[in-house]
Order: sequence, then structure tokens, then C-alpha cells
Amino acid sequence: MTDAMSPDNGFVVGHEEASLLEGRVAIVSGGGSALDEGVGNGKATAVLLAREGAKVMVVDRRLAAAEATVASIVAEGGDAFAFEGDVTEEATCGAMVAAALERWGSVSVLVNNVGIGSRGSVVEESVESWDRVMRVNVRSMMLTSKFAVPAMAANEPPGGAIVNISSISALRPRNLTAYSTSKGAVIALTKAMAVDHASQGIRVNCVAPGPVYTPMVYAAGMSDEARDLRRNSSLLKIEGSPWDIGNAVAFLASNRARYLTGQVLVVDGGVTLRGPDRDPGNGS
Repeated sequence: MTDAMSPDNGFVVGHEEASLLEGRVAIVSGGGSALDEGVGNGKATAVLLAREGAKVMVVDRRLAAAEATVASIVAEGGDAFAFEGDVTEEATCGAMVAAALERWGSVSVLVNNVGIGSRGSVVEESVESWDRVMRVNVRSMMLTSKFAVPAMAANEPPGGAIVNISSISALRPRNLTAYSTSKGAVIALTKAMAVDHASQGIRVNCVAPGPVYTPMVYAAGMSDEARDLRRNSSLLKIEGSPWDIGNAVAFLASNRARYLTGQVLVVDGGVTLRGPDRDPGNGS
């Protein structure tokens, strides 16, 4: 029987713990920020993975945004490079994984962070908008995984970790029908992939952010009053930040989460426990 504190169980007794992701190769889609000088969920995640020892490919439709994240990582002594592309396109996703393999020889972590929002009911939603939300929020994750999974299965030993970004809007919809539906699909996709690829040593988990103050939010012109309402919707009365999301992703990508797959980690300060009638903010 394996000792509960043996290195086989992810603990090393009597030694300082190494970086969580030392030697791993990570791909982060949507790794830039909506504003180049800001820090969104993707940028925070990429920086934190690099701080934990991972080599990071930062993927974004806007090369300048990806390069800004890479510059932050390199300034801290990390190893990263930018990849420009639209992850709703199959050719882009294949080229993205091929580029990581060519540069570093493996892929062991994939973070699917790309997503867009939409408001309104099925009556108010246009077919064009509905299709775009599904394409960006769900199709992109299927396509990146389609190419990353074989690369992870080819590792020696086989394995890797995929972390998909959903939203508490999937768990508690609120006049964001297309968005909520897409984020619910992300959770279903996570669980299906966890079942499909466990035999290859690949863990697949999901982070569901609550209201987080990101460049995308303040670029939309959120008022101070609205920001206070969102902060107070948390049981903890604190404002969520992209670093909270990035830390959750880094945990799920690491061996500390070696016994977790198919799970949804809600990072919302307790917002979902209050109920929609008392929560003045919407999802992430």
C-alpha cells in the first residue's frame, strides 16, 4: 500500500515544495487583455502559470495583446511566446499546438479562456448573435482540445490538464440566455471530456467565475455605483479579480489537483449562495 505522504501521492516530505508547474508547457487561449494596459483573466492566468514554472504560449486574436502578456512574463524571468489566431478556426488550433510542440516538444496544460457575452431572452436574441456566442464560447474549446489532447496523450508518461472557463451564469442564469447556455455547454463539455480522456491521463476541469472586475468590464463603462453593487453581492464583501481566477486555474492545472477531474470550481466569493433576488450583479 502506498504511504499517504509518499511522493507518489504528490507530497515530498522534508523538502521544500517545487514550483507547481515546473517544466510544463501551457497554452492559454484569450491570453491577452481587452485593454493592453489592463489585466484580464487570461493574462493573469498566463502570468501565474509562468510564475509556477510553466512555459506559456499566449494565444489571442490581437497579437499586440498576446505580446503584452508575454512581455510581462519575460520581465519576470519566465519563458513565453505570443501566437496570433482565432481559436474558432480549426486551422488556427492545429497550428497553435504544432507551434508549441515545435518550440518546446510537448503540451501538458491547456487553458480555454476565450469567451464573449450577450444579453437578452430567446425572443430578443438574434440568430446571428446566438451562433456567434456558441462559436466563440463552445466551438473554440472543442477545437483547441481536439488538437491538444493527442499531444498530451503522446507525453511520456501520457497525460495533461485542461481547464475550461465557464461562469456562474451557467449555474444561475439571469437575462443572459445565449451566454448562460454557452457556459452551461462548457460545463457539459468539461465533464464529457473528463470521461473520454481519463484513460490517457488527462484531467479536465472547469472554473466558473463570479463577478470579476476585468478590463472588459471597465471598458464597458461600469459606474462606481454598479461596481459597489457587484462587490456587495459577494458574501465576503470583496471584489473578485483576475488573479483569483488565475490562481484557481493554476491549482487545477497542477498535481495538487491530481485527484480532481470533471469538476466545476466556483470562484465567486459566495455570490451564488445568496440567490438572484438579492444579487445586484450579473455573472462574469
